[in-house]
Amino acid sequence: MGTVQLLWRHERPLPPRPGRRPTITVDAVVGAGVAEADARGLQDLSLRRVADRLGVGVMTLYGHVENKAQLLELMVDQCRLDMEFSALTGSWREMLEQVARENLALLEHHPWLAHVETERAVLGPGTLGKYERELAAVEPLPLDDAAKDQALALVLSFVRSSARALASARTERLDETPEQWWAREGAELATLGLETRFPLASRVGQAAGEALNAAADARAAHAFGLAVLLDGLAARGPGST
Repeated sequence: MGTVQLLWRHERPLPPRPGRRPTITVDAVVGAGVAEADARGLQDLSLRRVADRLGVGVMTLYGHVENKAQLLELMVDQCRLDMEFSALTGSWREMLEQVARENLALLEHHPWLAHVETERAVLGPGTLGKYERELAAVEPLPLDDAAKDQALALVLSFVRSSARALASARTERLDETPEQWWAREGAELATLGLETRFPLASRVGQAAGEALNAAADARAAHAFGLAVLLDGLAARGPGST
């Protein structure tokens, strides 16, 4: 069955299936897929694992989805349909900051979403509704419609990158805090006397480490990068290059 038909199954019911009444639904398959990806990530996602989670044979799933790629599209759209958001208010900058916060929360809830990379849009109600809602944040910008689309895409791409960095930082900190890492590695580095060889790196690195209390801080990097990105959008307008 076509992906668009499955994505819009609640607004245009699917045609009845011949034979016995199915033991599971498309909704159940999508829900199990999301749960499996939340638990294991995309790398280990397979139709067999989803089937095992549902307690059915893998061939049963093929009666509902064609393949893993189609299931993934359904999963992505469902997560976007279920995401938590509030009405956008304030200036375009405040609205884009809100869009960034809400998307970062979505990706922290479903980390695997940050690793879904495709140029093809998911043409479902969750994705299109999200797109319509978030375009309101860039609508006030003095840009043509194509540039407004690119401005929103740029913010969302930056948030995905931040989400991956934050997830990696959380994993690292399960084993060792930044303070513990620097107490060990920094002490060893200090014995090499590299300040004269790398004066700029030593000065800036020390300042950054003191400011962040770590060699790097993904959340601070996100806040700084988003501010710079929005400053750049503010500088654009008719005639800008």
